[in-house]
Amino acid sequence: MKYLPIGIQTFSSLIEENYLYVDKTKDIYEFFARGGKYYFLSRPRRFGKSLLVSILKEIFSGNKELFKGLWIYDKLDRHTHPIIHLDFLGKKYGSPGELEETLEFMLNANARGHGIELEEKGYDKQFNELIKKLAQQDKVVILVDEYDKPIINHIENPAAAKENRDILRTFYEVLKSADEYIKFVFITGVSKFSKVSIFSGLNNLRDITMSASFSTLLGYGEAELQRYFSRHMKQMADKMGITGDSLGEKIRRWYNGYSWDGKNFVYNPLSILSLFQENSFENFWFSTGTPTFLTRIIKNSRRDISKFDDLPVSSYTFDSFDVENLEITPLLFQTGYLTIKEVFYINEKKRYRLSYPNKEVRDSFLTYLFQEYTGKEIDISSQVMDRIGKALAEDDLDRLLGEIKSLFASIPYHIFMGEKEAYYHTVIYLILKLSGADIIPEDPTNMGRLDAVLETGNKIYIMEFKIGKGKEQAALDQIKRKNYPEKFLNRGKEVILVGVGLDPQQRNIGNFVIEKLPCK
Repeated sequence: MKYLPIGIQTFSSLIEENYLYVDKTKDIYEFFARGGKYYFLSRPRRFGKSLLVSILKEIFSGNKELFKGLWIYDKLDRHTHPIIHLDFLGKKYGSPGELEETLEFMLNANARGHGIELEEKGYDKQFNELIKKLAQQDKVVILVDEYDKPIINHIENPAAAKENRDILRTFYEVLKSADEYIKFVFITGVSKFSKVSIFSGLNNLRDITMSASFSTLLGYGEAELQRYFSRHMKQMADKMGITGDSLGEKIRRWYNGYSWDGKNFVYNPLSILSLFQENSFENFWFSTGTPTFLTRIIKNSRRDISKFDDLPVSSYTFDSFDVENLEITPLLFQTGYLTIKEVFYINEKKRYRLSYPNKEVRDSFLTYLFQEYTGKEIDISSQVMDRIGKALAEDDLDRLLGEIKSLFASIPYHIFMGEKEAYYHTVIYLILKLSGADIIPEDPTNMGRLDAVLETGNKIYIMEFKIGKGKEQAALDQIKRKNYPEKFLNRGKEVILVGVGLDPQQRNIGNFVIEKLPCK
């Protein structure tokens, strides 16, 4: 078997050093078959963007032999184009001055690589000069990797992010005036900022982020997993003592589910490569970058996080992202924490249903949200969830609510979010979800929305919360008055009504009352 290319982003190294390459060149050929010239692609981190840029660089450098045995090989010639390759990963852009210096440094490094000296001063003038001088050889290819790093690295400092954004806008405006000298432009990054934000001068820039034709350009599809990793899967199944089908189902549940068109779903490459490297199911992709700024923004915005499991949005959602208009939903989508699960139409208008891609992302993200809302370290959180999960498995409601009360009592005062009922709901939702419970928050009925439905193997708990000391009976009365149990009575499970009072003075669950309904 070939080596697993974890962290390998240079195509020539991957091919020459016997690393596994999942052949994406048929999808890459779409760039040329369609006659496009300016392309933009957004994908989450560690999804293979830098490797794609490296492959394009080798194609335009005429290095045909690197592609021997791949789909695109006989479609290539050895014609070369001068290439400007700009990679913003790991560069300095802590201030506008640093970003300008970095741009000039990268342009001069590209110039020296082609035996050219730049005479102009200023990053925009140097960019224009470099394009025109290289065009004396042939039309120029421009490849930009991680274009948005100077902005997203300052996402919590809007003033600095805006200054860097404005510099980049001036920089990319050069491309419009240099069009006659350009063969091909490819720009990639994590974030898809609104077109008027950075690429206002590039009216002909084609955004392929959500194009069906390029939906599988990055990531591994199910057929590719089976074709390229069959031996790894057999070894792992044998080691775990399970069938190949069982292993495949578990891999899909853990790591599949990313989609940009609602039809084609892919695996994150890092997660799959790491899975077979370690032969263990872990949160590989998530652990490479803890989204502390995301969890902080979500908490401060007081969004109902239970909605992220099933979130309908319009197409406008994906075009509204900018540093001066930082909205949670497009940010979560672009960074890979939400993905498109379905595309549908309402009155001929396109709509999208978003959710977490898979178990890896959902469980990890909710764990970090739990940490943000409670101040608990990850290892302590895991211990709490294990105890609550055991109480759930044994249908021990007294112990379950006791554990939740103990947890609330230990939340530091400065983290606790006042007397808002929504805060209690959020923490309880996170607790139960992370404990493996099948919980439906704000379940709709014909008489209203009940706060939560918790379903175990043989019981259904209908839960209502009311803030105020001694409000537990009022919560139970509301369940019965609005006839919330009716939709659950014919499922062959015992239905238990639970009214919970939330004590704002103690900042905890107060008392609770229970009423059991007979199983039908």
